[in-house]
Amino acid sequence: MQEDLFPEGSDHVYSISELTDTLKEVFEAQFGQVHLMGEISNFHAHGSGHLYFTLKDEGAQIRAAMFRGANRNLKFDPENGLEVVVSGRLSIYGPRGEYQIVVEHMEPKGLGALQLAFEQLKNKLAAEGLFDENRKQVIPLLPHTVGLITSPTGAAVQDMIRILRRRHPQVNILLYPTRVQGDGAAEEIAQGIAAMNQWGEAQVLLVGRGGGSLEDLWAFNTETVVRAIAASKIPIISAVGHETDTTISDFAADLRAPTPSAAAELSVPVLADLKLTLAERLGQLWRRAARVIEEKRGQLKYFRSHLKDPKRRLEEWSQHLDHLSESLLQAMKSQIDQRRHQTDIFREKLHALSPLSILQRGYSILQRLDAKGEAKDVITDTKRVQLNDKLQVRLAQGSLRVWVEEKN
Repeated sequence: MQEDLFPEGSDHVYSISELTDTLKEVFEAQFGQVHLMGEISNFHAHGSGHLYFTLKDEGAQIRAAMFRGANRNLKFDPENGLEVVVSGRLSIYGPRGEYQIVVEHMEPKGLGALQLAFEQLKNKLAAEGLFDENRKQVIPLLPHTVGLITSPTGAAVQDMIRILRRRHPQVNILLYPTRVQGDGAAEEIAQGIAAMNQWGEAQVLLVGRGGGSLEDLWAFNTETVVRAIAASKIPIISAVGHETDTTISDFAADLRAPTPSAAAELSVPVLADLKLTLAERLGQLWRRAARVIEEKRGQLKYFRSHLKDPKRRLEEWSQHLDHLSESLLQAMKSQIDQRRHQTDIFREKLHALSPLSILQRGYSILQRLDAKGEAKDVITDTKRVQLNDKLQVRLAQGSLRVWVEEKN
């Protein structure tokens, strides 16, 4: 290869661009389509729609570009740390002089693209709180109109209509026909949910289809349908596939049914059973009312036999009330006398301890006068006064203003 590029004796001088273009032609012709496995890093989704990232393993790395035309059909979101298998063509990007792989197809390693997309969207919407139990609406007990959003030609819609008619012959059924798989199915299902909410006729909606592969059921795993279910003001029962099938719509719906037939059974009661239950409850109510009436009659009979002379009973109660009043007055008088005696004793004790009683025995209290002439400290020692200090003498009756002429 080098001999072809640089023949012996050649004195041709290449420009950088010329050399890069020559290497690019040789490079692309030599390798053609290649398949690589590695871990995504430095992932960047450009505003143009192109994806740029690095593929690496434990020993090396290569730059990768996946242009908008190739990545528009990706079912999952590439992200850093994800191991993938890619196929494409090797090329050289001239402005940086780096070789790269132009990816034409990409699959997650070990996990199918649809399954990975399922997990990514489920985790994203769960983090937003779309599956929280406190957002769930209660399915009405006896709706007069049930809305069906499904394919008009599948076996599922026939099963749902048959079961609804059998359980509740008087229920109204509104059908919004949609595709349930393939391109445009998700948008039609979301439009059906919005239209049913706008009409406001149905009290509950059944959204679903019969069983199928993960790819067949994919419309019910799209963000468009899941957000439409979460935004519905009418309670929704998810009715997708067989019992073992699970879609993201099941998590957003107010109630998940294992099959479309089970959804129809959950949406309305059996009218005949409901009428029988109501008849039984009405009978129980009448029997209970009859027992209560009979009990009241017995009580009335008892009162009549024990109250033959109401006037006499009133006189007895009046006399008893007088007796209670007298007893209450006596008890109150006794309490007041006892409290008065205790108060007299406390008064005498307080008087004996009062400084005023000491003054009446000939003693006095000597206090210092401040600058304003108000009596303050009590003087008990001559050391605390000076000559000519003004003092106040408190007597049993009145007080005297004095000053100090001599200290002994």
